[in-house]
Amino acid sequence: MSETFDVAVIGAGPGGYVAAIRCAQLGLNTICIDEWKNPKGKASLGGTCLNVGCIPSKALLESSENYHHTKHKLSAHGITTENVSVDVPVMIARKDKIVTTFTTGIASLFKKNKVKSMHGKGTLLKREASATTWQIKVDDSGNTETVQAKHVIIATGSVPRSLPFAPIDNDRILDNAGALALTEAPNRLGVIGAGVIGLEMGSVWRRLGAEVTILEAMPGFLMAADEQVAKEAKSLFAKESGLQINTGISIKSIKTSKNNVVVNYSDSSNQEQILEVDKLIIAIGRIPNTTGLGFKDNGLLLDERGFIAVDQYCRTNLTNVYAVGDVVRGPMLAHKASEEGVAVAEMIMHFEKGRVSENETVDFNIIPWVIYTAPEIAWVGKNEQELKAAGITYKAGQFPFIANGRARAMGETSGFIKILADEKTDRVLGVHMIGPHVSELISEAVMAMKFSASSEDIACIVHAHPSLSEVFHEAALGVDKRALHI
Repeated sequence: MSETFDVAVIGAGPGGYVAAIRCAQLGLNTICIDEWKNPKGKASLGGTCLNVGCIPSKALLESSENYHHTKHKLSAHGITTENVSVDVPVMIARKDKIVTTFTTGIASLFKKNKVKSMHGKGTLLKREASATTWQIKVDDSGNTETVQAKHVIIATGSVPRSLPFAPIDNDRILDNAGALALTEAPNRLGVIGAGVIGLEMGSVWRRLGAEVTILEAMPGFLMAADEQVAKEAKSLFAKESGLQINTGISIKSIKTSKNNVVVNYSDSSNQEQILEVDKLIIAIGRIPNTTGLGFKDNGLLLDERGFIAVDQYCRTNLTNVYAVGDVVRGPMLAHKASEEGVAVAEMIMHFEKGRVSENETVDFNIIPWVIYTAPEIAWVGKNEQELKAAGITYKAGQFPFIANGRARAMGETSGFIKILADEKTDRVLGVHMIGPHVSELISEAVMAMKFSASSEDIACIVHAHPSLSEVFHEAALGVDKRALHI
């Protein structure tokens, strides 16, 4: 007789493990099933984010930025350094240690909250119409078990999108995992895709000495971001980071040899070009991971892009089956997945107690986006092109970091903060930042928008001096054209 649970979560990434913990906190008997293995073949919780995504990439970004800062910027502070070098294997080992700390930390959280963890691939078995629970087959390298659960949360995340004519071997042609595991900086690095992963990985290896060329198919750069921010970013990346970014390209072929990778492409002027590199990162986005879930046997609906179809409460078309994170619509962001996981857990708790709650939804308009380049980029809400397309009248306030005392003291003066507010009500509609530590500053904007703040509300808040947050304050003042220090 298989073990029965109130909730089974399939996937232990930021959506899955958070959902499992919250379910357990609410008194639901919960199991989390996950198939991830680390390079040594051992079970490793945390999904893409903790193993080969958010956490390890930020570790390498921090290490490479420290190296770059020491080598190129400390002299401005009167600090002399000689023979500065980098030991990439030590850097990678530090990254791996951080990953292990966090993945084993999830196991400890599961134990603390009495969540049962089970390794293997979870598949929904075909359910009879009269059944009150779902049966889930768990396959761990050929060893199978079956568990039962009344509620199922699918949180299987996403996988890298591939190019059919450029298979990933993580030797010459790399995905995000391969890009995080290089033991030395290549002399020449190519990146296909100028999104978050491409820019962050390109930044890491450019700082460590690689000549980096990024090829992007879209006609513009960072088209999801505010146009002014994207324009500023492209200029700064070229001038300060040395990233060569080409947009509007079309890949014709990619060929590998023992020593290099040759990319044939046409540029934005339809001229044939050749890029020869030592390593090539494929970073053209991610697709939902629905393989092997058993959705065909049960009639689980997918949308036209291959995502699991859900309503605003993350409910699928199957009774008591929910889906969260990258496998459903919305931004592919770890924090979005976690919030959906919490919302679904609380909704299940209400159902179990015979109540229906319609409060457990996630507002995509106040989910922050961050790109951890140097300078960092962050935004929340609508950008100018979206407001114009929607016919919404607005006013804008903007303030540069170069006019901020703390930024000057840090020697990090590139970029600005822009606030967009409704012309009639003054309610904040969007905030867009490029500059130092904006990944931290954006949270103030998210909180303001969550509570429907106006630009005047922000302008009335006392901000510490000197601090980078004063740039946000001055931008709010600028909405009414009363910024003080410019």
